[in-house]
Amino acid sequence: MTPHIVIIDDEPITLKQLRRILEKEGYSVAAFSGPQRALKHIEGTSCDLVISDVRMPTMSGLELMSRVKARFPETEVILITGYASLDGAVEATREGAFYYLEKPFTPDQVRDRVEQALTRVRARSAAAESVGAGTGEPSVPVIIGESTAIREVVSIIRQIGPTDCNVMITGDSGSGKELVARAIHAASHRSERPFMAFNCGALNETLIDNELFGHEKGAFTGAETRSAGLLEAASGGTLFLDEIGEMPHSMQVKLLRVLQEGELMRVGGTRPIPIDVRIVSATAVDVKAAVDAGVFRKDLYFRINVVNIKLPGLSDRKEDIPLLAYHILSRLSRKGGKDIRAISGNAMALLRNYAFPGNVRELENILERAVAVCAADVIRVCDLPPDLIAFELQAYRPPDDQFMTLAELEQDYIVHLLHITGGVRTRTAEILGIDRASLWRKMKKYGLA
Repeated sequence: MTPHIVIIDDEPITLKQLRRILEKEGYSVAAFSGPQRALKHIEGTSCDLVISDVRMPTMSGLELMSRVKARFPETEVILITGYASLDGAVEATREGAFYYLEKPFTPDQVRDRVEQALTRVRARSAAAESVGAGTGEPSVPVIIGESTAIREVVSIIRQIGPTDCNVMITGDSGSGKELVARAIHAASHRSERPFMAFNCGALNETLIDNELFGHEKGAFTGAETRSAGLLEAASGGTLFLDEIGEMPHSMQVKLLRVLQEGELMRVGGTRPIPIDVRIVSATAVDVKAAVDAGVFRKDLYFRINVVNIKLPGLSDRKEDIPLLAYHILSRLSRKGGKDIRAISGNAMALLRNYAFPGNVRELENILERAVAVCAADVIRVCDLPPDLIAFELQAYRPPDDQFMTLAELEQDYIVHLLHITGGVRTRTAEILGIDRASLWRKMKKYGLA
């Protein structure tokens, strides 16, 4: 749905400017010159974001924000003022403002802050959908993303979920294959039955046999009781076989029989046991190449690869990074007992430019580290891992096709470092290999101080 934004400012020029900027971006915008009418409008319709002036004749922006937050805690608020001060910014964010914007502002500043705020709203909404009412446990897995590739994955899940066909999910490590498997299970008529997961590359052949097929009492030394395997335990539901390409050949033969006959034999057993299970498998390797090489059975490959879902890497859907980052941040903040409200523009720029060889799992690890070390309510560049900053430095290039003097090159590089470090001079000086006083003199020389 189109985000709905409410603007309140007693200056007609500012009100008109903000409305023009936001409507050009495709947002639904309601503009008011007085707080009372704005509050009445907000009460009567859903609102994702409020942008309010701080100083107004009948009600301050802080008072308006507290009334909005009391009634609609999920609505984000950006406060704007021509009388910005550090104390005012601290008070505003402490009271719940998403951002404190100083007049005069540029259209780009408005667009960036609004997009950051709405990204947080969307991520929080997705997180709420993935939690069962009153249980705190995941109910229906939510796949976060608005890119074309992810929309196609979600569309396929909706189409094949209600069927019983076996599915193979391919994608690099950390791209979310198990999440997709759980989403398929949740969309099926088997959703009330068990979802069991097993990594085929984690155990040797004997242990895999026992884990998947179970055993009878006395089947081997130490088998003092009968034990059902995962295939039997998942009967009526879904069995997720991760890294299916690493399954030993003998286990491939036994699994093929289960899929063909709908029954299995426990280790040491003599009586077949009927089962009804859907197989969703996943692999980060090319199983088709393994089939061609004779390492993986062709008949089993066709049985488990009825539908193939290929997951894109995070580097192939960079537009999803902000939404994913805020979704993960919301969960990690709750888990860590912190109230981290946002990710700074510079920190988000670093995340969006990073290649993420470890995909979504790596993004989660980066943010877990950032939440742990963050001492404020905003994730900054200095909270991100040092190697992420190093990656950005390696990517630095002076302007193309432009000859620069040594002084111009030095100035351009200092500006670049100040940008990616969020203006932290100590860190900038450290990267340059000079002391803070020397950096200050250079900044003064180039008019950057």
